[in-house]
This record gives sequence, C-alpha cells and structure tokens, in this order.
Amino acid sequence: MDKTISRLNVFFENPFWVGVFEREMDGKLSVCKVTFGAEPKDYEVYNFILTRYNRLRFSPAVVAEKPVVHKNPKRMQREAEQQMRETGMGTKSQQALKLAREAGKKAHLKKSKAQKEAEKKRRFALRTDKKKQKHKGH
Repeated sequence: MDKTISRLNVFFENPFWVGVFEREMDGKLSVCKVTFGAEPKDYEVYNFILTRYNRLRFSPAVVAEKPVVHKNPKRMQREAEQQMRETGMGTKSQQALKLAREAGKKAHLKKSKAQKEAEKKRRFALRTDKKKQKHKGH
C-alpha cells in the first residue's frame, strides 16, 4: 500500500516568511521551499496550495527511514501541537534542499561554461577572419 505524507512548515526567515513543503512518498522525502514575503494568512496559504501545489519543483528524493510505531492518540495530538509551535526545517529537509540547490548550481555552471566556450570560439573566428582580411590587403 502506497502512503503519502505531506507537511507544510511556515516560518520567518529574516526578512521574509518562508514555507517548506515536505512530501514523503514510498519512504522517500522530497522538499520544496517557497518564499511568501509578508506573513501569509491561513486563507492565502490554503489558496496557494490549491492553485500552485502541482507546479512546485520538489528536490530529488532522499531516503527517509522511519520505523512504523503505533502511538497513543493523545501523544500524537501533543506531537502535532508541538510541530505547530516549532520553527525551522528538519535535518532531512535541509539535506534535500541542499541537494536540489547543488544540482541547480551544477547545471548553471555547465551552461555558463558552454556559453564561455562558444564566445571564445566566436572571438577566435573573428580574429582569424580579420587577420585573413589584412593579409589579403583589403
């Protein structure tokens, strides 16, 4: 049986309000970070989830190992309240965001390197054409 767990943590990260979407599917955790700007109201967050959740770009999945433990309902309620009071991201979330950031960084470096190479070749071609024109005596 497939089980999907989604969580949203909204917290203040100076100078903006940030939301971290955590999605756990088949024992793998993927994360997406969204900057809200001003403090979002409950209805704004709900509207954001309804309209833009399917367009979020989640990080590559990280293995999230959690043993299956059945807890007392009161304990689960206390833990839910505690999570509501907590601020910040879990360590797994931070790792997933870091992986996504590094992947984007590598792609950007690869693209910029290719652009620099192309520019270098273009300049070399211009230089050689100029030399040929001078050699012809025009």
